[in-house]
Amino acid sequence: MRAPQPPAADAAHAALAPAESVARARRFGRADENGTVYVSVRGTEHECGQFPDATPDEALAYFARKFDDAEAQVALLEQRIAAKAPAGEMRKTVHHVREQVAAHTMVGDLVDLSTRLDTLEDAIRVAQEREREDAKKHRAEQLAHRTAIVEAAEEVAGQDPEKTQWKHSSARMAELFSQWQEHQKSGGRLSKTDEDALWKRFRKARTTFDRHRKAFFSSLDETNAKAKRVKEALIAEAEALSSSTDWGETAGKYRELMDRWKAAPRASRKEDDALWARFRAAQDVFFDARKTTNEQIDKEFEGNLEVKEQLLAEARTILPVKDLETAKKRLASIQQRWEDAGKVPRAHMRRVENELRSVEDAVKKAEDDTWRRTDPETKARSNSMLSQLESKIADQRAAVEAARASGNEKKAVSLEKDLATSEQWLATLQASASELG
Repeated sequence: MRAPQPPAADAAHAALAPAESVARARRFGRADENGTVYVSVRGTEHECGQFPDATPDEALAYFARKFDDAEAQVALLEQRIAAKAPAGEMRKTVHHVREQVAAHTMVGDLVDLSTRLDTLEDAIRVAQEREREDAKKHRAEQLAHRTAIVEAAEEVAGQDPEKTQWKHSSARMAELFSQWQEHQKSGGRLSKTDEDALWKRFRKARTTFDRHRKAFFSSLDETNAKAKRVKEALIAEAEALSSSTDWGETAGKYRELMDRWKAAPRASRKEDDALWARFRAAQDVFFDARKTTNEQIDKEFEGNLEVKEQLLAEARTILPVKDLETAKKRLASIQQRWEDAGKVPRAHMRRVENELRSVEDAVKKAEDDTWRRTDPETKARSNSMLSQLESKIADQRAAVEAARASGNEKKAVSLEKDLATSEQWLATLQASASELG
């Protein structure tokens, strides 16, 4: 079948293929003097068509350009495949070019172009499969995202109404509803079944949350009234104790009142703050009075502190202990004067007691060390261990000599290691015994 012939009038206006394209076309086709163009495919020549009223080169150029156009379409598809562009419409182009190749309507390497089309078809098939998988994954992600919104709403609705932070939770529920609406607009459509099921769950969560909120706030006034009654009673007790001067016992009662206050129900924040201010004011009256009294007492004890600071300075001169008996006598004198000096301000009490105790501990340690060195029982036990060890070493030396005399050098070396350990232990005991002596 002849290919359609271009109108003669269009020949003058036809854009001819570049010279290199024509040169390439000559390897795969030819044109005769009548303007008929042929293409060779696998050694067989096929007629492409005619280009009347034109030279053979012009006729060949016309059909070479058609090949260039087809090849350009294939190259563009290859680029799009490489760039992972959507493959939906690519099959149509491949089919169109393949029809041209099969009809032999152009001049060029049709075998190579056909091979590239085969490769393209495989690549398009893979790309479409990937796009289907990506679409499936995208739908799954959208479903998961919408489900996460619903689950978050159900979590908010499932909170214990007594522990819910209503301001925060209400804002959170409103935020989730906005996310739902936005996802409906821009997140992609779900199947009607999934859409309806998820909306039903989301609507139920919102309804449950609203019901719990209304129930909570309807009972809040009653809770506030009860809390106010309980705390008014605690305030009355605190005010009754505020003028007491029994510092220790009353301080304990205030601690008990504080525990009861913490365990009492809470009123609204405004009322609770006002009640707490009254309760705290009653406590402050008592504790301010106690503080004033203690400050007066501490002022009276400042002279005692000066005396004890001087005694501490004297106690420090005992250290290090060189003469135990002299140190004990001096410490006993300091301890007696310490007791006679009386109390010091509470802020300094622990410090001065600890400093004196450190001196007492040092003297006690010196006394213990002296006793350990002079204890007859300790000396006797040390001497007995020395005698036993010296006897053992003598036996070990004899055993080494006997092993070496019998030619058993390996045993002799092993016994010498045990002997060296015993001799080292003997040296340690002798050093300890010299300290005891």
